[in-house]
Amino acid sequence: MRGSKAVLTLLEKEGVDVMFGYPGGTTLTLYDDLLTSNIRHVLVRHEQCAAHMADGYARATGKIGVCTSTSGPGSTNLVTGVATAYVDSSPMLVLTGQVATSALGNQAFQEADSFSMMMPITKHNFRLLAPAEIPEAITRGVSIANSGRKGPVHIDLPADVQKGEVPEAEMKREFPEPPPLEDFHDLPEAIKILRAADRPLLLVGGGIIWANASPEVLQLAEMLMAPVTTTIMAKGVIPEDHPMSLGIIGMHGKEAARKAFMEADVILAVGTRFSDRSSGAQSELPMSTKLIHIDIDPGEAGKSARTQVRMVGDAKKGLQMLIKGLQTTKGETAWSLRIKEILKNCACNINVPSTPVLPQFAIFELNRTLPKDAIVCTEVGQNQMWAAHFFKARYPRQFITSGGFGTMGFGFPASLGAKVAFPNKAVIDIAGDGSIQMVSHEFATAVSENLPVVVCVFNNGWLGMVRQWQKLFAEKRYSGTELRDNPDFVKLAQAYGADGVHVERSSELQEALRTGIDAGTPFLIDIHMDPEEDVLPMIPPGGNPNAVIRGRCTWK
Repeated sequence: MRGSKAVLTLLEKEGVDVMFGYPGGTTLTLYDDLLTSNIRHVLVRHEQCAAHMADGYARATGKIGVCTSTSGPGSTNLVTGVATAYVDSSPMLVLTGQVATSALGNQAFQEADSFSMMMPITKHNFRLLAPAEIPEAITRGVSIANSGRKGPVHIDLPADVQKGEVPEAEMKREFPEPPPLEDFHDLPEAIKILRAADRPLLLVGGGIIWANASPEVLQLAEMLMAPVTTTIMAKGVIPEDHPMSLGIIGMHGKEAARKAFMEADVILAVGTRFSDRSSGAQSELPMSTKLIHIDIDPGEAGKSARTQVRMVGDAKKGLQMLIKGLQTTKGETAWSLRIKEILKNCACNINVPSTPVLPQFAIFELNRTLPKDAIVCTEVGQNQMWAAHFFKARYPRQFITSGGFGTMGFGFPASLGAKVAFPNKAVIDIAGDGSIQMVSHEFATAVSENLPVVVCVFNNGWLGMVRQWQKLFAEKRYSGTELRDNPDFVKLAQAYGADGVHVERSSELQEALRTGIDAGTPFLIDIHMDPEEDVLPMIPPGGNPNAVIRGRCTWK
C-alpha cells in the first residue's frame, strides 16, 4: 500500500472522519489519496486556522483533531495553532509534508526543520525516514495524543516516504502504549482531610473536561456541600446556575469565587495547573488552609508549595475513589449557608440596555436568546473575559476558548471546527474587532464548507484589553491600541458570500441574534460597543487578591 494511502487508512481505523488542511507540493500524494478516502477534508485559507479548527473540533467532541500542511511555510504557519492546543492539553495529530529524505538538510525548496520546530510545543514528534515507519507513527501518535495529559503529536512526512510502499505485515502490527503513571497512595489522607473539613471547596480545571469527570464533580460537591469554582478551561463543568457553582476564578473571575477561595479551610484542586491568571491568590491563603491536588501530569500535581496531599492519575478515577471512600453526604451546613450569602452578594444585573451597547448586555442577550445546547467559542481579550464572566454555561464543552496561550484569532476557526462536529447545533463566536481581522479570511471556508456559524463582533474600535491596561496602569497613555479605519465588517462578510447586520442599539440585538441563528449561512453581527467599558472586576497583575478593581461590580 502506498505510504500516503496507509496514512489515511490508519487514520480511518482510529475513527478519524475529518481533516483540516491546505495542500502543497510535498503533500500531493496525500491529497491524491484523499479522493478515495472516507475522511472529509476541510480546505482552510491559512494553515494556522487548520490547527485551530482541529483544536476546536477536539474540544467540542473530546476526540482527536487532525490537521495537515505542506512543508516549509506551511508547517511554520501551523505553529501558533499547535502551541495553543499544547498549552490547553488538546489532542491533535499534526501532519506536515517534508522534502524528500535525500534532500533533508540541503536547504531544498520549502524545507524547514519542522521536527525541531514542533519539539517544544508537542507531546511527541515523529520524523519518518521509511514507509514502513508509518503504521507505528500513526497508531502510537493517536494513542500518545489521547493518553495521560492530552496534547498534540506531530508527524513529519517526507514526500518519498508518502510515495513508497508500506509492507502489509507492518499494517497489521499493534503498537501498545504503556499506561500513564499513577500514584494514589495518599488517598486515605485526602479522605481524612475532606471528612474533617468545615469549609471545603472544589477548584477544578480543564483536566476534568478531558477526563469526562463532570458527573463526579457534581456528586462530590453535593456530598460535601462544597462549592465549585473553575478555571476558564473548566467553565461549564457543572451547570453555572447550580446553587453550588461559583463560576470562574482568577484575574477577571467572580468575586464569589475569590471570596470562597480565601475562606475555605480545605481546597480540593483537580485537573488544574495553578496558572498565574487563575489561582495566583493562593499565596494569600491562610497558612491553616489545606490543599489536596489531583492531576494526571506528575509535573503539575503538587505544583503549589501549599499542597498537603498530592495524587497523580486520571481525574475521573481519583474522584470516584474519593466518593467511594467518603461514603457520607452532608446536609445543610454553616458553610453552605455562607455560600448562599456570598452568591447573593455576587448577583450582578447585566440587563443594562444602552447606546452604544454595553458588553454585559450583549452577554445578557446571548444567555436569553441562544438555544440551551449552543456552543460558544471566543477570541481573546475583553470579549473573552466578558463571556467567561457572564455567559451561563450549562454543560461541559459548551464554552471553548484559548486559555493558557491567549491566542487572538482562535475563536472563529475553532467555531468552524465545532460546527463540523455538531452541524445541528447553533455555534457562536464571540469576537473582538481586533481578533476577527486576524482570521476573517476563513469566512471563505465557512461559506464553501456550509458551516453557518454566527460571529458576534464586539466592536469598540480598540485593542480593548491592552487599552484597558494602559488606562488603568499607564495613566491613559494609549499607544498602538486604537483600531482606526476598521472595515465595514458586514460588507466584509458579504464579500465572502456570508451575511450580517449592524447593531447600534441594545433593542436591535435580540432580533439580530435570532436572524443569525436561523440564517442558514455564516452570519456576522457587528455590535457597536462603548470603548470606555472595562472588564471588571479585576485583580491587578501581581496584586493582592483583596485589592480588586470593581467598577460596576456591586460586591458588598
